[in-house]
Amino acid sequence: MKSIESSTDERKDQIKRAALKVFAKHGIDGTKMSAIAAEAGISQGLSYRYFSSKEEIFTILVQEALEEAHAAVRNVVHLPGSPREQFRAFTLIMLDESHKEYFLLLQHANASKEVPEQAKQLLERYSSNDMFEHLVPILKKGQQLGEFSEGDPHRLLFLYFSVITGLMLQDISKDDINWHQEVDVLLRILTKAKEMEIRR
Repeated sequence: MKSIESSTDERKDQIKRAALKVFAKHGIDGTKMSAIAAEAGISQGLSYRYFSSKEEIFTILVQEALEEAHAAVRNVVHLPGSPREQFRAFTLIMLDESHKEYFLLLQHANASKEVPEQAKQLLERYSSNDMFEHLVPILKKGQQLGEFSEGDPHRLLFLYFSVITGLMLQDISKDDINWHQEVDVLLRILTKAKEMEIRR
């Protein structure tokens, strides 16, 4: 028999999963609690038993998304292989379908004027510069090994993340493209263009 606490946690998770889908599609501006409840398959009144507002759910989801993103970045150094192989594995993690809704949520959070103050503070605390700093040493090591192009690591990372961001914003399903086959094309942003030299 499930405990009350366990049932409450499951219901909260159910509502959060539903909210993530709705927020990812419509942003906080275009989302109502009624839409979240409908997606979760519960009544609007029941949803208020677990969360006081859509702003509360949105802020919780923003925190979870940021924590997951930064955990993935911090973990790159622990991935097996050379710097290039670590970036390859990290790119596949970033482009995994399961991360897309969290990513879209953060895009809305950065663009919307209706973002709760607490969520804004979280976005400021988890800045993209912090993410870069975890990856710069790996990229520099790859440059020293001749795996990555020479140049300012911050600039290279900016270009890399710009492309990854653009791809995640596209309506591409896992059935449309196999990232395991395409990831080496993406990594040419960072890697030395040996293929180009050979073709010349």
